[in-house]
Amino acid sequence: MPATDWQALPKVLLHEHLDGGLRPQTLLELCQAKSLSVPATDAAGLAAWVQANADSGSLERYLTCFGLTVAAMASEAACERVAFEAAEDALADGCVLAEFRIAPLLLEPFGLAGDAAVEALLRGLKRSRLATGLIVCAMRTDPPEHTERSARLAARYAGRAGEGLVGFDLAGAERGFPPTPHAKAFAIARDAGLGLTCHAGEADDGARVLEAAALGATRIGHGVQIMQGDDAVVAQRTEAARRLGLHFEVCPTSNVHTGTAASLAAHPIGAMVRAGLSVSCSTDNRLMSGVTLSGELQAVQAHQSLSVAQIVEMNRAAARVSFLPAAARATALQAIERWAATESSS
Repeated sequence: MPATDWQALPKVLLHEHLDGGLRPQTLLELCQAKSLSVPATDAAGLAAWVQANADSGSLERYLTCFGLTVAAMASEAACERVAFEAAEDALADGCVLAEFRIAPLLLEPFGLAGDAAVEALLRGLKRSRLATGLIVCAMRTDPPEHTERSARLAARYAGRAGEGLVGFDLAGAERGFPPTPHAKAFAIARDAGLGLTCHAGEADDGARVLEAAALGATRIGHGVQIMQGDDAVVAQRTEAARRLGLHFEVCPTSNVHTGTAASLAAHPIGAMVRAGLSVSCSTDNRLMSGVTLSGELQAVQAHQSLSVAQIVEMNRAAARVSFLPAAARATALQAIERWAATESSS
């Protein structure tokens, strides 16, 4: 299948961190405006530096580059710009629906209040004609009172019709930081009517996937470690995930860069599909990993021997489980079906 056709495929993006997806030129300009020290004087050099650090084989090192992007984004104008550009870039890549996420409280030490950050990000997303939603992340390495504050921040926007804040997530360095201590934060977000997702089974044991589900998460960020272990353990966990209806937001290139998978060929996404799990493909961090969603799908198809039909089904699954309103999900599904019908008849 020609690469250009992947861009034409109507796609659904569920897992993209705004502070990991800045345009290199935007990052450079924002750093210059704040007089932040940068390791390169041009956008291409800055992108190369970020991507070299990200491709480290370690989730912890991968996350270090966020210190620069968060500092650069810490103004209302910067947040609005980054959110708008992220939506426009996804639209240009053929997305028909996209959800973006960020931990707003990370911006507060740099002088931007969480509420102001959320409102600026929502303004930016609304400027794009792409159907988008915002997910508030809390950081699992923070104490529970901090993650609960993130959940309350998200909950304040949950009831505002049309605002676009649709979900809550627990993110950050996973190993040694299980989700259960943050059960109250999940409960606050759930009671406000927000969708719940959780980074789990990325750098820690696959059991964390079911632990996150027990806290109310219906979607799992990454979750690829569910396929690790002996056959009986994998069968037990995947059967439980199917029974619970969990959806996995898988980000293959990011997983290779963080050392979760040895290569795209060795990545478990194909095994997850064959095990009957509900799976979609996302970018995680377009800047950090130097990827687009079209490129990810092309790479997955090439390295995993997944059929075009299976990849189309991934996008259908993503549309169905999106936290956006039913009308936006239905519109995305209709676009996917129209493309699939055209492809099958050609």
